[in-house]
Formats: sequence, C-alpha cells, structure tokens
Amino acid sequence: MSDPVLVEAWRGPLVESRHRGAVAVADADGAAVLALGDVATPIFPRSAVKALQALALVESGAADHYRLSDQELALACSSHNGEAAHVEGVSGMLAKAGLDASALSCGVHWPIYQPATHALAKSGGPSALHNNCSGKHAGFLCLACALGIDHAGYWRPDHAIQREVRGVLEDMTGTTLGPDRCAVDGCSVPTWAIPLARLARAFARFGTGHGLSRQRAAAAGRLRAACAKNPWHVAGTARFCTEIMTLFGSRVFVKTGAEGVFCGALPEQGLGLAVKCDDGAGRAAEVVTAALIARFLPLEPTERVALSRFVRPSLRNWNGIEVGALRATEALA
Repeated sequence: MSDPVLVEAWRGPLVESRHRGAVAVADADGAAVLALGDVATPIFPRSAVKALQALALVESGAADHYRLSDQELALACSSHNGEAAHVEGVSGMLAKAGLDASALSCGVHWPIYQPATHALAKSGGPSALHNNCSGKHAGFLCLACALGIDHAGYWRPDHAIQREVRGVLEDMTGTTLGPDRCAVDGCSVPTWAIPLARLARAFARFGTGHGLSRQRAAAAGRLRAACAKNPWHVAGTARFCTEIMTLFGSRVFVKTGAEGVFCGALPEQGLGLAVKCDDGAGRAAEVVTAALIARFLPLEPTERVALSRFVRPSLRNWNGIEVGALRATEALA
C-alpha cells in the first residue's frame, strides 16, 4: 500500500501535483500519537539529525573546553545559508580548536542564499566554510581536539568521532545501526537509516529529556536553548527552520534534512515528529511540518495566522502573480 497524499499543489482551480509521504508523531516512550504511511521502513534522515549528532560535543565537555557560544552551538546543529556571519562563526569555532578551514572535509559549494552567492562571486569563490554542513563538521573537529583524538579522517565511519556519534544515535532512537544501515551523506560523514517512528521517539526524548541520562538531558536542553535563541544560525535568511523557531521560540524545534525529511520536537507537549516525502520534495515536507505544528501545538489566534502562510504557502510566477498554493490534505487535519 502506498503512502498517503499529504500535500497537493493547486494551480488555479485544479490540483497540478500531489506529494505522498509518511509521518510519525510519538512521545518519549515511543507511543505513537500519529502514524501516516510507512513509518517502520528505515529512511536516511540526513541533516535532520544534526542536533542529535551534536549531543556528544556538549555532553563530552568539549563545548565548555572551547567556551563555545550559544551561536556556535546553533551552528553545530545547522544547515546554514553560507551567509557572512555563518562563515565567520564556523571559522571562529575552528580557531578555538587551533584549526582553520583546511581541516574541514565537508566539501565546497556556493552559499544556499542567492544574495550571499552574488556577493561572494564579486570577491572570489566559496570555501568549505560556505558548505551548509560546515558547522556540524566544526563541531566534530572540536570534539576530536578536546578529547585528544587525531582528527584526520574524522568523517569516516570507523573514526572514533563517528563511532561516538553512531552510539548517540543508537541510544536516542533505540535502533542498532550496522553496516546495512550506513550510507554516505552529502558532506561525506555517515548517514544512518532509521525508521520514522524511531526518529519521532528520539526527538521527543531530545525535546523533554525523558529517558535520558542527566548529562545527556542537560546537553539536549542546552542545544535546544541555543537554537531557540539563535534560530538564524540554524539556517538563515528566508529559511523555514529559522522562521518557525523565530515565531515559536523554545516551544518548537525543527530541523530540515535532504530529500523531503523533517524532524522536530514540541517540548511542552512531550512530542517528537518525523516526516519523509516520497518524492524528496522539501516544499512538501515544510507544509507537512507546519501542519503538524498547527495540529498539536496550542496556538493563539495571531500565531495561527502567522503559521498559515507555512501551512498553505502561495505559489507565484516570475511576475509575482499568485497562481496557486500548496495545501495540506485532510490526512493531516
């Protein structure tokens, strides 16, 4: 049986496209609150689990060792735009560990944010610092240096840092992650396939601390607070994650992943959520995530209005004329 249609793209009076997908919402004990579609088959969460990957940086004491600021912790959880302050922040993280951009193994791409690309094109080309994953990689490097581990090859699955990160993911999700679950992410570190139901549970635990050791719960709370205070550092200008966390502060944590994945937490409700759109469409995953927030988070009227542009974003042509909209289906109501 195929996954349900979660989002429709309307052009004028007709549906032009449909996005199928799966959704899991669970509490920290793993009890399902909502399950749509296939939530049991492992999927690659990609960048959606960066905050979980950053737990070791905090609970190990490395973040305190290098006196990482809340902005730098937010960058460790980020898929940033490559704007100037993002680049400066990652460079500062590396400098605290006695490193520079040459230590990064995330690869090079132009900034995600088009104005930043235009500005950079006038002065030169991008470096690994502009990679949207450079903050996560800087966190891995700080962890290695603080623990006295040779950081060479820190991105490989068999490196001590990636083994530590895998252990955190296994503990948070309650899932054994063997070679049959491992692939290479866009930034070259391992990405581990995990069922949506287990990811939702992990983010409920991340959001509440329930079921975690005191040290890990404190690390999760610190990372959530850093992201809530500095949502721009988690993504950047005109980005869904930044705008949603700016709107709701500590009441919502959300993080995008590639190929139509989103994960998040509603700490006050004790819930975690995980989304996967079958066609890999990020636009649809954002609508689904916004619809879940609207469904499970108590909202003031002004908040509901503010959220509505994410639940039903308009579609415009190159002249700025509204030609349609994306709409969450009744499955998410």
